[in-house]
This record gives sequence, C-alpha cells and structure tokens, in this order.
Amino acid sequence: MKHILSENEQLDAVILLNGILPGRDVLEVLSSIPFIAADGAANALHDMGIVPDILAGDLDSVRDDVLASVREHGMVIADPDQDINDFEKALRVAASSMWTRVLVAGLHGGELEHTLNNWSVMMRHARTMQLFALDGHRIGIPVYEEFRYHAELDELVSIIPQPHARLTTAGLQWSLTDDVLELGSREGARNRAIATEIAITVHEGSALVFVASRLGS
Repeated sequence: MKHILSENEQLDAVILLNGILPGRDVLEVLSSIPFIAADGAANALHDMGIVPDILAGDLDSVRDDVLASVREHGMVIADPDQDINDFEKALRVAASSMWTRVLVAGLHGGELEHTLNNWSVMMRHARTMQLFALDGHRIGIPVYEEFRYHAELDELVSIIPQPHARLTTAGLQWSLTDDVLELGSREGARNRAIATEIAITVHEGSALVFVASRLGS
C-alpha cells in the first residue's frame, strides 16, 4: 500500500463525520477533492463557510438552512436505513462512485462508544477500500498485509493490533520479527523511525498504523 499525506491528487474523496473536524487550513488543502458530509457534519462545515459536494445520511441532525444550502450547491442523498450508521452511508456513496481511496475526518464522535463504532466500521470497510483516518496531526491507516512509508527520521510510528497481528517491521527503533501484538496484551505504540523507509508486514491479523500528517500547517 502506498501511503498518502500531502499528495491529495491520489485521494478520490474526503468523508467528514459528525465529530472533531480539522481546521479550515487543512480543509482548504483538500478542497480540490469531493467532500462527502455524513449527516450533522454538514453543520460544522457550513459554519466554516464550506458546502460539501455531497450530504449523505438519515438527515436527522442537519439544520434546515444547511440542508437548503447543500441542495442549492451540491447533492443530498437521504438514506433512512437504520441498520447502518451515517459513516457507512457515506462510504456507500463513495463506493457507488468508484471512489476507493478515501480520507476520513471526524472519526471521534464525542462519545467513546460512537468513536469505537466508527473505528470498527473503518476497519471493516478498509478491506475493500483504502481508508485513511485523519486525527489532528496524525493519520491512521488500516494494514492487512504490507505497508511501506517514507518517514522523517525519529518520526513517531504507532502500530495498534486489530485486535491481533503477527508482524515484522523494518526501519523502526524497536523492531519486530514475526512478533505478536494483541489488544489487552501488547501493543506497538510510540515507536520511532530510524530510517527514511519504513516497512511493516502483517503475516496474520490486521493493525492500525499511525504516522504523521503533513496536511495543512
């Protein structure tokens, strides 16, 4: 998997969830890419003077003025399905447009169970899509097989198993060779890059890898 940071042209879309969103400086860097707002995220975007290209969800959290603005300047896709959350509805819209490389922002939904649910949705759909979760100055990438990354020396690289991973690394201060990480037992948080080329090979299971974001200031 090739990693994206500031190479926006390689992204197909940005999904914005109703959580903690990046600042306007980051969103402006991404402005050439289609924005899909999941339900109430459109309110926060509207307050920043941004109208998403697509609004998707059951629309129960969207203000009337925001809904009218999106209908005038973008597309509204109402999806009343209560068996999936608004994140999955936004992913469904992206998949229907053949957008498979997607940056996700706002994964933190305020309540811990909401955040964990979004996290689970991301890991499930990342098996068929390339999803990248933007969280402040960090990006989380689901990895199921191999991940190669051009890092800065001494950059923080964290590997969180999902929930189990047997893996091998290269270019990290604390190397792993066919080692097992598992939630509740052993994680790989806050490692350091000692080379500019990092490789993580997952032999079994999956992991969420966190690296630096170079989007915005």
